[in-house]
Amino acid sequence: MLCATMLATAPGAAETLGPETQRPLPRFVSMKAGEANVRRGPSLTHRVDWVFRHRGLPLMVTAEHGHWRRVRDREGIGGWIHYAMLSGARTAVVVADMAELRRQPDPDAPVTARAERDAVVRITRCGPQWCRVSAGSHRGWVGVGDLWGATSPDAE
Repeated sequence: MLCATMLATAPGAAETLGPETQRPLPRFVSMKAGEANVRRGPSLTHRVDWVFRHRGLPLMVTAEHGHWRRVRDREGIGGWIHYAMLSGARTAVVVADMAELRRQPDPDAPVTARAERDAVVRITRCGPQWCRVSAGSHRGWVGVGDLWGATSPDAE
């Protein structure tokens, strides 16, 4: 049985929580493993539909069942994956042609580096408009609109 718990957060608003973790659904996680099977259903008896092959790949968790999480990537590809293959470390994919990493969260701040489209960056922290990210030895602030996996999944 796939279910979720509703928690009132404000008058007229409710947050969906996963029945296994009591964490918000949907939410972002990342791939802990370098390779993971993505199955049609939440058990080893279900067929493998995909294999994700990128450590740190950001994924959106949309459902939970036992030790399994239903996930999707930014292209909407997904299925069920064992929770041991996932990490709570936040990452994002650059969706801009060339994202500028800035010294401060300000569009006029100096550019410290650039990240190409489809690059995976690690999120240090996020606000409503900017995220502090790192990629290799480069660090800086990127606008949330240039990233997939940075904003609230509800806004996706």
